[in-house]
Amino acid sequence: MNDPIGDMLTRIRNASLRGKSTVATPASKLRAWVLDVLQDEGYIRGYEKGTGANGHDEIVISLKYFDGAPVIRELKRVSKPGRRVYLGVNEIPVVRQGLGLSIVSTPKGVMSDANARANNVGGEVICTVF
Repeated sequence: MNDPIGDMLTRIRNASLRGKSTVATPASKLRAWVLDVLQDEGYIRGYEKGTGANGHDEIVISLKYFDGAPVIRELKRVSKPGRRVYLGVNEIPVVRQGLGLSIVSTPKGVMSDANARANNVGGEVICTVF
């Protein structure tokens, strides 16, 4: 697998479009940090770490819905393995005039765009969520 974060985002996107309540993805620290940001911002209910049927560690993500529609309407990967996107604190994009969020990997950890601006740090823009 070349892009594990892109794979996780695609799994979340596909499961929410199908109306699934949970989706499983292989476990990693970076995936857990991205899910922490999504949970803190209210886009997912939560996640649990466990062991899958094949014996490998996995994360089971509980998706969130409002009035039958998925809370996550749009989930886009910004920085890809072939083209990394690093931005300074003043260049971090505002998603949908502040209604969405960007997830940024900074030297102080993975955080939302608002937290990155508050901590005055830039970094790699992982994805945008609306």
